[in-house]
Amino acid sequence: MLQGLSHQARDAKSWPFEQARILLDRITRLRLTDAERDLAASLFAQGKFHEAVATLPALAEPVVFQCGYGASGLPHLGTFGEATRPTIVRNAFRALTEDAIPTQLIVFSDDMDGLRKIPDNVPNKAMLEEDRDKPVTAVRDPFGEHESFGHHNNARLRAFLDGFGFDYTFMSSTETYKSGRFDAVLLRILERFDAVMAIMLPTLGEERRATYSPFLPISPRSGRVLQAPTLERNVEKGTIVFADEDGTRTEVPVTGGHVKLQWRPDWAARWTALKVDFEASGKDLVDSVRVSNKIVRALGAEPPEAFHFELFMDENNQKISKSKGNGLTIEEWLRYGAPESLTYYMFQSPKSAKRLYFDVIPKATDEYLSHLDAFNRARSEGQNLVPLDNPAWHVNRGAPPEKGSPVSFSLLLNLVSAADASTKEILWAFLERYLPGATPESEPLLDRLVGYALNYYEDFVRPAKTFRAPTDQERAAMEDLVARLKALPAGADAEAIQNEVFEVGKAAGFEPLRAWFGALYEVLLGQSQGPRFGSFVAIFGIDRTIDLIERALKGELVG
Repeated sequence: MLQGLSHQARDAKSWPFEQARILLDRITRLRLTDAERDLAASLFAQGKFHEAVATLPALAEPVVFQCGYGASGLPHLGTFGEATRPTIVRNAFRALTEDAIPTQLIVFSDDMDGLRKIPDNVPNKAMLEEDRDKPVTAVRDPFGEHESFGHHNNARLRAFLDGFGFDYTFMSSTETYKSGRFDAVLLRILERFDAVMAIMLPTLGEERRATYSPFLPISPRSGRVLQAPTLERNVEKGTIVFADEDGTRTEVPVTGGHVKLQWRPDWAARWTALKVDFEASGKDLVDSVRVSNKIVRALGAEPPEAFHFELFMDENNQKISKSKGNGLTIEEWLRYGAPESLTYYMFQSPKSAKRLYFDVIPKATDEYLSHLDAFNRARSEGQNLVPLDNPAWHVNRGAPPEKGSPVSFSLLLNLVSAADASTKEILWAFLERYLPGATPESEPLLDRLVGYALNYYEDFVRPAKTFRAPTDQERAAMEDLVARLKALPAGADAEAIQNEVFEVGKAAGFEPLRAWFGALYEVLLGQSQGPRFGSFVAIFGIDRTIDLIERALKGELVG
């Protein structure tokens, strides 16, 4: 699915392709001479990316995408977003370059951070309190399952990413520092200590400036990560001197895992040492990115391309906060919606703030299904062009499934509501009549949606259902609708039914006409919104719909 797409990718308008083109410009600018750039541009224009890489070895070095993870807590929805957005851009870059230029996604665990705060959702907090301020890979695992708390969370992270099928390279901060991979950049920071301090100090408060150092030494005595000022520096020996917790002047190398960097210098060091080309981060980190970029340049390197996304808000438009616990968890979303709907929600409008609450799931699901249907229509019509700007292409990493769902999620929710269904078997009894020959095996996506709809209805729709009696105008219209439904020929389809519903509303004088449909949902289903009513009747059954209306007119649904 990624071959032969470069010409289309050059003109694609969606944000991942915009970022992919920026990245391609970056690597030619940074890796090639002027003459090589001209040659590369000529080959790229002809779609000869593999020939360009073979001719210009500098292009064979991987383009590195990076995202970070705080290993002092468990994976969450933010973690999913951190990995999803660079993966989407990476996939667009691969299409743009015919998959000729290698790429790599690094998921970097900040597991050398000191454990400053004890999480609320773990056991054995007293034990963690004893290990407070140690690197999380030196903190005992409160679950008693792994070598350390950091190792426990890293294992959870990797299982989490593997479960979603991410293609990534895992890196541990502890291992990276201790292995020596950061040694060269740590020595460069020691050498350019004053330049780094000149960048950092204006960003700090007066009290913090007095004791700040980019190096956080790890106490040889207690093993804790210390916020201690640097008293002396020895560039030739590669060491710093600091006062340990008991006041003892202590000299340690800045290499080999004896110190950790403060987080902004650490970000800059990571970008430099790992040659990171792309990093996405929240709008709240714009200033931090700017500071880290300055440090990278002070170290003689080029910072990565930065992509800033807006933050998620809760139901009250308050910023999502892990400590507050507002908003959705990944487990909650996946109880009510497919992983594809979550990826779609992360994909759409990344520069706009979005609510992250339960009520966004049905809309996100149906929007994804609509895009998938549009993608497959284009493919079935034999068009030569792949619709690269279609979100379904990005959500499914260039390989959308060839079949979507013949029934929308909102329609399933209303079917569950009207049938008061509690099992998949009840719903499939309706679906099999509406879709002759359909089975859970032949319609796997629909079958998954059935399960999500049952969960969503039970937890959110049923408790909030509020039926009302019809007004005189609505009662007359519903009596007319019953008569028209009875007059329809056997086997009338959803379109024929919808036309009759429209005609009833117009004849009854509803203005605007959507007030008529609102009345149907409120009186018959106990909710303010619903799907296309003709489709609902077609799947629920004309006779059952007539019975439902007649019960509502008798007042049996109210109360």
